[in-house]
Amino acid sequence: MSTLSMTRDGDGAIVTLTLNRPEKLNTLNEELLRALFDATTALDADPTARVAILTGAGDKAFAAGADIGAMASMNAPQAKRYADLGHRLGAAIEQARIPFIAAVNGFALGGGCEIAMACDFIYASDKAKLGQPEINLGIMPGFGGSQRFTRRVGVGKARELCMTGDLVTADEALRIGLVDAVVPHAELSARVREVAAKIAGKGALAIAAIKRAILRGQDVPLATANELEAATFAALFGTDDQREGMQAFVEKRPAKFKGS
Repeated sequence: MSTLSMTRDGDGAIVTLTLNRPEKLNTLNEELLRALFDATTALDADPTARVAILTGAGDKAFAAGADIGAMASMNAPQAKRYADLGHRLGAAIEQARIPFIAAVNGFALGGGCEIAMACDFIYASDKAKLGQPEINLGIMPGFGGSQRFTRRVGVGKARELCMTGDLVTADEALRIGLVDAVVPHAELSARVREVAAKIAGKGALAIAAIKRAILRGQDVPLATANELEAATFAALFGTDDQREGMQAFVEKRPAKFKGS
C-alpha cells in the first residue's frame, strides 16, 4: 500500500495529497517524506494543478509526528540526513508556485505540525490537537518547527510550547495564530475544498506571485520587501490573465483566467 495517495477534482486543478499510514497515525517515515517531496515537486511543474490540499488518512491524525521507531536507532549523521529531508520537504511546499492547504483532521504533532506549518494555510478540525512534543523524547524539533513556530505565534509562545512539549487544542491554536480556521470535524473536507475551489478560480500567475512575494519579503527590511512587491506587481501587467481580469471587471462579468 502506498504511503501517499493523490486524487484530483474535476479538471485536475485541485489536488488532494493524503498521508496514508492510518495504522501508524500517519507518522512520517523516510518513505512517506520522500513520496511527499516527489509529489510536491511534480505538482509544482504541472500547469494544470492550481491548489494542493494536504491531509491525513483516517479519522484520528493528520500526522502524529515523525517515526520514533525509526529515529530511536539513528546516530547523529543519520539524524542530520533525516532532518535535512524534512527541511527539503518544507522548503518545497513553501516555494511551490501553487498554494498548499493543510486540512488538519486530528493530531498534528512534531513533524506533522512542522509540515502543516510549511503550508500556506492551516484549517483544523475542532477535534485537532497540535504541538511540538519532541522535548519529551530528549530532542528538539528537527523539520523547521522551532523556526516556523516562532514566525507563526511569536518567540515567547514558541519557546513555551517547544520547551514544555504541551499540546494545544484547535481553538487555542486559532487564538495564538497557529491555525487559520477551525471547522466542525465533519465539515472540514468540504470547507477546505470550498476555499481551494475559490483559489483555483483565480489567476494562477497572480497567486504564485503573491506566494513568492510574501515568502521572500518575510526576512528582508520592509523597504526591500516593498520594492519586491512593486516589481512583482508590474511583472503581471501584459499577461493574458491581467488583461482578462481587468476587461472582465469593466464588462461586469466573471473573469476566465488561463494562467498565462
